[in-house]
Amino acid sequence: MYAVTGATGKLGRLVIEALLKTNPAERIVAAVRDTAKSKDLAERGVIVREADYSRPETLGPALAGVEKLLLISSTEVSGRLPRHRAVIDAATQAGVSLFAYTSMLHADASPATLAVEHRQTEELIVASGLPAVILRNGWYTENHLMALPIALEHGAFVGAAKNGRFSSAARQDYAEAAAKVLATEGHAGKTYELAGDRAYSLAELASEVSRQSGKTVIYNDLSEAAFRDVLTGAGLPSDLAGLLADADTAASRGALFDDGGALGRLIGRPTTVLQSMVAAALRH
Repeated sequence: MYAVTGATGKLGRLVIEALLKTNPAERIVAAVRDTAKSKDLAERGVIVREADYSRPETLGPALAGVEKLLLISSTEVSGRLPRHRAVIDAATQAGVSLFAYTSMLHADASPATLAVEHRQTEELIVASGLPAVILRNGWYTENHLMALPIALEHGAFVGAAKNGRFSSAARQDYAEAAAKVLATEGHAGKTYELAGDRAYSLAELASEVSRQSGKTVIYNDLSEAAFRDVLTGAGLPSDLAGLLADADTAASRGALFDDGGALGRLIGRPTTVLQSMVAAALRH
C-alpha cells in the first residue's frame, strides 16, 4: 500500500492521480491534514486518513499497513524540521519498506536558505536507517508563471537572479517522478537531482512571454533587497518574500541549474518545455 502526505496540496493531488493510472484506489492512502478537503478522493475509492504533521498522534494510525510512503515537504516557511521528524519517526515505527522525500535541488550544497531544512531533513532520514529515496526537486515553472498577469500588466518580470539559469519543470513532471519511485523497485538508497531538460534565464522567460503574447515584456533585475521589497509590497509575508528573494540570488550562482537529465529518464519522456507552459498560462 502506498501513502502520500499532503495529498490535497497541488503536488500531492498530482501524485495521487499518477498512482491511480497504474494502481487500484484501495491501495493508495491520501494522508491529509483536513479530511474534509479530500471527499472527492474518497468517492473514487482512495483511502483517506488524517495525518497532521503538527499532531504526531495522528501519524501512526495514518501509516498502518503502508509499505511505501512519500513525504511531501511541509509548506511552512520555517519550522518544518520538527514536522518532518514526526513523520520520519512514525514511518520508522510503521516499518515502511520505502521512504521517499521531496527535497530541493542540490540541497546538500545549495547556498539557498530554502535548502537548509531540506538538508537537515535528509540527514534525519539517513540517521533513521529507513530505506529511502531522496527526490531533490528543482524549481517549479509554475512559480515563475504565477507572476504572469502582473508581468503582462506592467510589461516586466522582476527578480534578483541576474543571468542565472533555472532548470525548472512542471509540477506534473515532479509528480510523475514521485509516483514512479513509489510504484517501481530499485530506488532505495538513491538521490535524484530532478530538473527540467532545458534551462532558461528570466530574461529568456520574458522574451518567450513577449513572443507568445504580442506584448513587450522585459526582465528587470533588482538587488535582493529591492526584490524582497517588491514581494512584500505585493502582499507576501516578509519571511516568505525574503526566502524567495534569497532563492533568486542563489539561482544567480547556479543553485537552480542542473543538466543531468535524471527527471526525464525517470518519467520516461522529455520534461515539459517552457514554451508549452507559457502558452497554457496565457490561455488561462
